[in-house]
Amino acid sequence: MTAWNVTMSDEHEGDDDASVVVETRSKTKRPPLYKVLLLNDDYTPMEFVVHVLERFFGMNHAQAFEVMLTVHKKGVAVVGVFSHEIAETKVAQVMDFARRHQHPLQCTMEKE
Repeated sequence: MTAWNVTMSDEHEGDDDASVVVETRSKTKRPPLYKVLLLNDDYTPMEFVVHVLERFFGMNHAQAFEVMLTVHKKGVAVVGVFSHEIAETKVAQVMDFARRHQHPLQCTMEKE
């Protein structure tokens, strides 16, 4: 009978270990997100900005036009929120595309 009680005790301790694993998993944090920002300038044509928003951020024409107006009026607008790697890639793509078309358009990212 004593051996049986020990076995029950061992099984119970095993259950506690499993609950600790579950608690550890629930504390895992999601990776931080980054806002991609488009900055206004006095030289980049509005239609080019609309094209960039459609091409790199998947916006339809109406959405892109509204965001472009926000950039124009407020000087900056958040154009998307992504993981670090994706945000970094989007910024590089926009900057490269703007340079290749000889526009000074600026795109940056910051932690959300």
